[in-house]
Amino acid sequence: MLIVDAVLETYVAADFALWPLADSPPDRLLALSGELSSRELGTAMAVLTTYNKGQRQRRPRAPKDSLEQVGRLLATECIIAPGGLRIRDTATGVTVVPGCCSGLENWRDWLDLMSGGEPWLGHDPTPGIEHAGAVARLWPDGDRPEGLPIDLPLAQLPGLLDSVQDRLVGFLGAVEAWAASHAPSIAAAVVARLDEALAVSTPLDRVQS
Repeated sequence: MLIVDAVLETYVAADFALWPLADSPPDRLLALSGELSSRELGTAMAVLTTYNKGQRQRRPRAPKDSLEQVGRLLATECIIAPGGLRIRDTATGVTVVPGCCSGLENWRDWLDLMSGGEPWLGHDPTPGIEHAGAVARLWPDGDRPEGLPIDLPLAQLPGLLDSVQDRLVGFLGAVEAWAASHAPSIAAAVVARLDEALAVSTPLDRVQS
């Protein structure tokens, strides 16, 4: 069985203290959905608001409170969400994780596989992609192709991405409830901004192979 999750890297939240956070997962990748606890949502929002600092300033200062911290997302021209899609094969135990500098905002690029393309999935590790007829073969690190790959049937990809989109929609709903407690005056605006930046709720374009 193949499982695809939208994940955020949690490294930048290590020293965050403006609101409660959950402990980072062992692999430092937080899977987003509407089922996150309040502390896990706090971790996700700490990542997003720390990574995106709003308008550039010559001498940036630390935000004084949670409202100012969350407001960074409204002041940032292009929101970057460090992470991407993590794909797991439960039959073989193989996992392909997004590499460094990959961004969850580009998760729809996986649709390029349907037309023979190869979305960029980051580096160090550098996930490798090989087209083999009706299957996309995914290597955890194309620079060091050791062990087993994941064979992803292209016919399954639209459904897998539908499930990713459903969980991201749930995540936005959870963010709205979380933000209503931590930045109530801008909660709706922040959710709308994340929806736009991460291309969550617009219909998925399915490219036919």
